[in-house]
Amino acid sequence: MSSDPSVLDDPVGASLHGRHAHLARRRGRVATYLPEVATFSALPAVPDAADWADLAALLGSGGFADLFSGTATPPPDWEPVFALDGRQLTWTGTVRPETGGARPVAGGEVVELGADSLPEMLDLVARTKPGPFRPRTRDMGRYLGIRVDGTLVAMAGERLRPPGWTEISAVCTAPEARGRGYAARLVGTLVAGITARGERPFLHVAEANTGALALYERLGFTTRRTVTFRGFRTP
Repeated sequence: MSSDPSVLDDPVGASLHGRHAHLARRRGRVATYLPEVATFSALPAVPDAADWADLAALLGSGGFADLFSGTATPPPDWEPVFALDGRQLTWTGTVRPETGGARPVAGGEVVELGADSLPEMLDLVARTKPGPFRPRTRDMGRYLGIRVDGTLVAMAGERLRPPGWTEISAVCTAPEARGRGYAARLVGTLVAGITARGERPFLHVAEANTGALALYERLGFTTRRTVTFRGFRTP
């Protein structure tokens, strides 16, 4: 499969109009995820007034428009909610993916996280706040976790799926289990799975999250571009 990096300029749109089409709502030229899956929305590169009206109709009055890293400027009556500087990184293949560049960690079992794990996943996300995660976010791709004595203490998974690429997201570890290499182990396992099916991994990180950025760079990810994540409220 081709891994054309240009699709990463609009990973949300490329996912919604491709492998995540079954998770999308559409109106005219705009699309957004089902509300229980994700908040991300996609517009044409140069949206017009009709496109903004269609997105507002999809989201409803006072709805949340998460434009992710899109650069289009909404109409003036859309209320800004947040703007967050970040980076988009791609995996360069310089670290052995099966270990994530780290030695195996004792005392933790890597497991697939199915629907029965959802309550624990939501609890871990609520405690660690890795970023947007909703009840059906796990439908976007494969999610893995690490259990210690049966308790879920770390997880990571696949989110956006533009052609030839898979985004690694929701990387989080419970406070009491940090410093044991669990995040590196999970990311490495996901990288191995993604590359095994002929795709390339990528991810996003907030600029202020220097610890996560350093970890990803150690695992073989390099910055492709800087981005600004933005959210707005519809009129």
